[in-house]
Amino acid sequence: MVAPVTVRIQREDFDLAAEVSALCRGRTNIGAIVTFSGLCRDEAGALGALELEHYPGMAEAEISRICLEAVQRFGLQAATAIHRFGRIEPGQNIVLVVTASPHRQAAFDGANFIMDFLKTSAPFWKKEHRTDGKTGEWVSAKDADDAARDRWSR
Repeated sequence: MVAPVTVRIQREDFDLAAEVSALCRGRTNIGAIVTFSGLCRDEAGALGALELEHYPGMAEAEISRICLEAVQRFGLQAATAIHRFGRIEPGQNIVLVVTASPHRQAAFDGANFIMDFLKTSAPFWKKEHRTDGKTGEWVSAKDADDAARDRWSR
């Protein structure tokens, strides 16, 4: 049997089509694939890059836990989560979540669940590098991210 969860933390970019293909290989009961790709924004031209750091080992373990919970909770056939680290410039990929299920709603819910918990529970830190040459502060968590995560406990 093919493992239901793939998690990678990597410096290099990822290929969305290749990741979807890999997730589907060997699975015949998939009726829906949902993908989410998060990109670095330029913040109206003010952001030159994001510097992403993570806690190695712990980040993979936490994202794996989140993905396995989504697989169980929503009856997913599989889930993939890839998060990049290092210096990422506007327009470049940061994160990819792919979910597969027999029906579309479970795939959508699973992808949302994974992203909502990834944003709040995975040990990543972001520092902004401004286009004016200044290095910004480490970015704080947003209340909206906590609220999105908390809706799953209702």
